[in-house]
Amino acid sequence: MNKLEAFEVRGDYALFRPTGQCTLKQAVDWVTSAIAFAREQRIRKLLVVTSDLSGFQSPSVGERYYFIKEWAQAARGFVRLAIVARPEMIDREKFGVTVAANAGLISDIFVSEQEALTWLQSVK
Repeated sequence: MNKLEAFEVRGDYALFRPTGQCTLKQAVDWVTSAIAFAREQRIRKLLVVTSDLSGFQSPSVGERYYFIKEWAQAARGFVRLAIVARPEMIDREKFGVTVAANAGLISDIFVSEQEALTWLQSVK
């Protein structure tokens, strides 16, 4: 998959919906590229839907820490990020959201695309 073929601008936000089987590293790299692309295009709000990705297990706490830091660096304080994931991929305590906030990335994670979009539209 071309990492940005699933990137679409929709008004005041962009949607990135990668699909298929991949490794966790590939998924992380795709999201990093989408965040960087949104920043470069001056798009402040990005909705990333990962529900259709498969091939890897739920990330460990350590993995979450490192890839969230990578995403925060790619966003550079500009991009706001809403992520949609399958329930088994989401840490119950939203550890990644805390890491992101500490690194300067405004973000949240959801199981519902509508909830994610509602949240994303509410952030400044």
